[in-house]
Amino acid sequence: MAARTRLLLFGLAAGTAIAFSLPPWGFWPLGIAGFALFVAALRDQSRRGRLLVGTAVGTAMFGIGLFWITEFQAFGFVALLILETSFVAAAAIITPPGRTGPFVLPAALVLAEAARGAVPFGGLPLGGAALGQAAGPLATATRVGGPLLLLGITVALGSALVELAARRWLAAAVLATIAVAAALIGAGDTGPPAGAPMRIAAVQGGGIRGLRAVESDPNAVYQRQLQASAEVQPPIDVVVWPEDVVDLDEELAASPERKEIGGLAVYLDTTLIAGVVEPAGLEHFRNAAVAFGPDGSIVDRYEKVHRVPFGEYIPLRGLIQHLASLALAPRDAIPGHGPGLLKTPAGPLGVVISYEVFFPDRARAAIRAGGDILLAPTNASSFRTSQVPTQEVAAARLRALETGRDVVQAAPTGYCAVIDSHGRVLSRSVLGRQEVLTGVVHRRHGRTLYLRWGDGPVLLLAIGIIGVCWFRERRLTDRSTDGKP
Repeated sequence: MAARTRLLLFGLAAGTAIAFSLPPWGFWPLGIAGFALFVAALRDQSRRGRLLVGTAVGTAMFGIGLFWITEFQAFGFVALLILETSFVAAAAIITPPGRTGPFVLPAALVLAEAARGAVPFGGLPLGGAALGQAAGPLATATRVGGPLLLLGITVALGSALVELAARRWLAAAVLATIAVAAALIGAGDTGPPAGAPMRIAAVQGGGIRGLRAVESDPNAVYQRQLQASAEVQPPIDVVVWPEDVVDLDEELAASPERKEIGGLAVYLDTTLIAGVVEPAGLEHFRNAAVAFGPDGSIVDRYEKVHRVPFGEYIPLRGLIQHLASLALAPRDAIPGHGPGLLKTPAGPLGVVISYEVFFPDRARAAIRAGGDILLAPTNASSFRTSQVPTQEVAAARLRALETGRDVVQAAPTGYCAVIDSHGRVLSRSVLGRQEVLTGVVHRRHGRTLYLRWGDGPVLLLAIGIIGVCWFRERRLTDRSTDGKP
């Protein structure tokens, strides 16, 4: 019993350290320390012991990292916590207890994170450990292999610390070298800017945070956006409004807002990107980023592809409605199609709307389609705490590094942010305040290794490492059983 208690405490400590490496706390070295505790706790443990450690790590990590869900649904938080923890527990179980364990755990967690980011209902990357490294020196590895590689080398550095403490110098050196090499390779620039710089403004209307969409006044939100836009100082190339600040009862083409926003674009002589929600029948709606040209006309639009499950649509609505109230999500969003690219007079602009910023494939699609910069209009005003807004900024920093593009994020109550192609936050707004964030961004045409290859090479490498190490463990077990040296 004492041994199990010790394992449980080790696992909880490891998961807590990893969780506090995430924003809003964001102390990235805790992630490496937490994974070191994770690796050490797994050493020489039975399958049951590894399951206990993995469950404890996942429970603490996601119990803290996803605590914001309790603002909406306590039962949903518990169900999601069990699900997300199961991925970490599975990674712990397939990690062998012998000397290859420190090599297998990074690979196993990479596979677990890939699965967590895909299932169910398209996955949930929030709370992932890679977000905690967005401000750290390892983040440049995302240019090579995205957030999965970043996660893998973070765990590998934790493993290296354990091997170093055990005086297994060669294993420690190999693990540390892999991690540092990946970060250094990704640290290179993607090339010089292409074309003239772009002056861009992200407009934050401000207001009370913590209100659900059904509780807020859409007209008040829209009017605050107009008021804040009066502070935009021409000349300006692009003005970005957040997601869902133009919430209509009719189609945009027939609405007075269309003429008003178009008139604002004419007055500012700019390309204006507005977040528009419009009805599509009684039970559905569309969530789009609509581009207005300097002449006031609509020049392009992108409709959000990756919807928020249980937020923008209810999976299995017919069943769920008998189990829980769906008052907060009375309609389902219709998913869009294709890459997030707006072809505008200011140039081709990549777009990821809100939740999509957490999914690297959406940013890759937008930039591979020709985006010179990446826009991230979002709406995090329904969250009372800063946990989700700060994780959004961290995700945007990783997308900047992965794509080699400057990123501009706009949110109605914050955070708005301007992020350069090196993942550095050049400016950020204050939560709740009405303000305009103006910055100069650079168009770029180069492609990082991650833009070219995606997650495939990292996943294949992870599978290969697990296979080789388990084969090695089996050989060592057979020799021990046969009494061979």
